[in-house]
Order: sequence, then C-alpha cells, then structure tokens
Amino acid sequence: MSEASAPLVKRDPEGTRRRILAAATEQFTSHGLAGARVDAIARAADTNERMLYYYYGSKEGLYVAVLEEMYADYASREAGLDLADLTPTAAITLLAQTIWTYVRENPGWLCLINNENLHQGRYVKGSGKVKQTISPVVEMLRATLARGVATGEFKRHVDALNFCVTLVGMSFYVVSSRFTLEEFLGRDFMEQSAQDSISNMQLGMLLAYLRAPSDPLDAS
Repeated sequence: MSEASAPLVKRDPEGTRRRILAAATEQFTSHGLAGARVDAIARAADTNERMLYYYYGSKEGLYVAVLEEMYADYASREAGLDLADLTPTAAITLLAQTIWTYVRENPGWLCLINNENLHQGRYVKGSGKVKQTISPVVEMLRATLARGVATGEFKRHVDALNFCVTLVGMSFYVVSSRFTLEEFLGRDFMEQSAQDSISNMQLGMLLAYLRAPSDPLDAS
C-alpha cells in the first residue's frame, strides 16, 4: 500500500488522557502511589509511557490528577443537587443519603483517600483544584443550615464544615472498615438491609442534633 493510500490514524488526545487517568485510578486504588507501576498503567491505557509523561509530567503528577478527578466527581454529584425547593430537613436528608450512597458505591475513593493520608496529604496540599471542588458542597450545606435556622427547624451556630465532616465520616468508617466489621461483628454492612438500618439511625442522630430547642432562650 502506498503512503498516499495508507489509512489516516485519527488522533484522540483527550481519549488518551482519559484512558491513562482511568488506568491510573485502578493502579493507585489497588497499589497506592508507591506500588503503582507506570508500565502497567500505560499497557492498560493502550498507550506508551512516553505519552503518560507527556500529558502528566510524572507518576506523581498523574497521581495528583487522579485525586483531583476523584474529588471533582464526588463534589459534582452533591453540587448538582437542587435543595432550594426542599424544606431544610428534607434537604439535609437528601444530601446525607446522596453522600452515603456515593461512598458505598465507590469504595476505591476511600482507598485513595487513605493512601493520601499515609502521605500526610502531601500531594493534595499543592492542588488548588481539590479545594475548589469541595468548597461549593460546604457552601451549599451552609446555605441549607441557614434556611433551617430561618424557618425555625434548626438551631443556630452549627458549624457547616464540622457538620459536613461528621456526615461524611459516618459512612466513611462503615465502608472503609467493612471487612473487619464483618469479621468481628458478624454483620455485612454492605448488604442493603444493613445499609438502610444504619443510615436511618445516623440520619436520626444528625437531625436530632440540628433540631431547634423548644425553649427560645436555649437557641442563642
């Protein structure tokens, strides 16, 4: 076949980037930063190591990109919720259930977070994108809490950031410790009935904490 008649190969740089990112997510989730292999990522992405370094600079740069993508995906689901038309109590309920469902459906997310904590947050510390993705979720929660105070449903002076960390932490522990919990306690918290049971209890605890006191003097 002559050069003129040879089929053209369509370049797809964005597709290559996405394949590299997906393959890297799998490697970092399974093996952490230290154990992940660049050659394995390149093979899984159907590309070569040169392209990996071209797009992401280094193994560490690719790891940061995976973390940024992970947090962006998490935040986009919560930020996309329409809570304004719900009562504050219903809004908190929907937000909690959405976050807990996301954590249960994405246990690899917890593996990446745990791995980054082993590195003492060294890599997310230098990423402005991570902070930008999380901030809208906290602001949405802050606005919902303020609406609850205005309607008399919630007490005053609830720290939105503390509440957000508590809400996420409730599901984080159950999912990240699911194997040892099942071994020690004999209950599989990934089963739907167990999920429903503990989620209902946790939601009741959160709403009880938010509930405005009956005595107006206690609300100050």
